[in-house]
Amino acid sequence: MVETVINCRPDGKEGGWFSLKAIEVKVFDNDLEKAMRILKKKIQNDGLFKRLKLKKSYEKPSEYRRRKEREALRRQRIAAADVTASSAARLST
Repeated sequence: MVETVINCRPDGKEGGWFSLKAIEVKVFDNDLEKAMRILKKKIQNDGLFKRLKLKKSYEKPSEYRRRKEREALRRQRIAAADVTASSAARLST
């Protein structure tokens, strides 16, 4: 698997407005189903499905703020759970 970055500036210079990451999956032994599963997993991990869903319709600024706050709280909960799990693992050994 090779990941490349595509520059999106019209003049071709580095540091464009935004860059796209190409996601590539190699197919071995004509196993297309496995390659499709791998590609879907990579797209989900990249967050592309979520971004496309959000861009499908207009999001009010108040909804945007609430969504960002919910995402921040979720990240904080996950980080706190990781810290407690790692401290519990240290105490048990």
